[in-house]
Amino acid sequence: MTAPYHGRCNCGAVTATFSAEPVWVRQCWCRQCQKSAAGSCTTNALFLTDSFTLSGDLRWFSYEADSGNGVEQGFCASCGTPVIGRNTARRHACVIRLGFIEPPHDLAPTSAIWLDDAPDWAVIDPALQRFARQPPPPPETPA
Repeated sequence: MTAPYHGRCNCGAVTATFSAEPVWVRQCWCRQCQKSAAGSCTTNALFLTDSFTLSGDLRWFSYEADSGNGVEQGFCASCGTPVIGRNTARRHACVIRLGFIEPPHDLAPTSAIWLDDAPDWAVIDPALQRFARQPPPPPETPA
């Protein structure tokens, strides 16, 4: 399945429509993502900000990531579903938690990042491109 994609939190208070394909989909094993995902990785899709609309009330949590970038995480204000992340290194794009995007879709990770922080028990798909830490930011527009 290709775009458009639709997103919805657990309670339905936050919704989104994505009109284009993501720039990438990848797993993140940084410690902050492990805390957000109850010990595992997060799986995220990077969408250009002009390719989606988002509605509903979000609560925000801000911090400095290990990469040194400022990060803001947006969650549904009603049910707490993780929805969106914004990063100072890529203001033209936002990370969307893959679980927020409603099936059916065929979006799947092509890489795994921050593997230096992954726990010993983590199983990383050998087909994924691997990065020990943060890869370079994507270009302003996809090629």
